Amino acid sequence: MKHELDAIDRRIVDILQHDARLPVKTIAEKVSLSSPTVSARIERLQRDGVITGYMAVVNPEIFDFRIKAFINLEVEPMQKKEFYPYIAGVPNVVECNCVTGDYSMLMVVYFRTTKELDQFIGQLQHFGRTKTQIVFSTSIERRGLPIDQQEKRD
Repeated sequence: MKHELDAIDRRIVDILQHDARLPVKTIAEKVSLSSPTVSARIERLQRDGVITGYMAVVNPEIFDFRIKAFINLEVEPMQKKEFYPYIAGVPNVVECNCVTGDYSMLMVVYFRTTKELDQFIGQLQHFGRTKTQIVFSTSIERRGLPIDQQEKRD
């Protein structure tokens, strides 16, 4: 689904990706438009599904979630009907993707201890074999999409 975004829409999305708490007035100054115009553009971007939500990025260690891991899981197509509701109910899973390759699911999870992670992996093995990687460090945290670079290619 391709949305027609002009350079100003792209700039607004880029600004919001980096700081969604900026006042509309500040965004308007950055794109040289009035606040009501920028507000209307943001509402349209939300309505059209370009902007799908806002959330705070928190430090997991503050809440004692010290174990970050990637879990690959092999789920048979017939099990997906059971798997999706199950995984949606596990708050430690912060991302779950259906992927290509030897495993059909790739999850990002946070746990307080390796014991908790091990218990979760045991539960997952009801659906199929797993492969787990525990993260030692993260050099690049989640960041916004390179909106400006896309614009230069168009």
